[in-house]
Amino acid sequence: MNPLCPFDHLSRENSLICAVSKKELDKSYAFSLALHTGEEHKKIVSNRRSLAQQLSLQEDTIFVIANQTHSDHVAVIEEKQTRGWERLEDAVEDCDALVTNLSGVVLAVLTADCVPILLYDPVREVVAAVHAGWRGTEAGIVRKTIEVMEKRFGSDPSDLLAGVAPAIGKCCYEVGEDVASHFVDYPEAMERRGEKFMLDLPSINKEQMLAAGVPEKQIEMSGTCTACEVDQFFSYRKEQGCSGRFMSLIGLRE
Repeated sequence: MNPLCPFDHLSRENSLICAVSKKELDKSYAFSLALHTGEEHKKIVSNRRSLAQQLSLQEDTIFVIANQTHSDHVAVIEEKQTRGWERLEDAVEDCDALVTNLSGVVLAVLTADCVPILLYDPVREVVAAVHAGWRGTEAGIVRKTIEVMEKRFGSDPSDLLAGVAPAIGKCCYEVGEDVASHFVDYPEAMERRGEKFMLDLPSINKEQMLAAGVPEKQIEMSGTCTACEVDQFFSYRKEQGCSGRFMSLIGLRE
């Protein structure tokens, strides 16, 4: 099947639902899963239902998606209620990270270059899905998500398993000094090229997780650049403003 979990450590967890979708050229809009970018609503919903079928999920599985705004806002999902799956109107508002300990609830983020991060606490049985663009990364959204897991559910960062899904890499993410200036504390994640800088957002998020107490051996990086692998993943940069988005999702099985 197409949307398999790309992370070895997460794929070994039997209690976990975990997947990252890819392009499928025989599907509508190359299997884009975004409702907010202007494509025909029915076809995107059909793609999402196809994804659920490919993952062999029950029809009553709860999906939760946020209206992502490049913020550092973290929402705790405490009700078994589908949100943002078939309509934008009931998505979690103004939020870029979702956390829950409810079984049968799948959290998802949509990306096309930004950094998707999936977190799992196998001790407290808590999951999180994080969308980290450069603004969210600068604001430390993954660190703040881990703090929410600690405060609300008693998670110990040393127990967490983390997967960083495909995102634009340092090889392709060129930014100006206005963006690079926010990351001077991560010199190894930047390389100057004339007036521009090549920025490594996945590695910065990894550094933030390490600083939060997640052991390095428990952080798995996909190592896939969306711009380099544009035949498999949507890339806003490479495709010069594409409307497609792929989905990274995580949840606890019933």
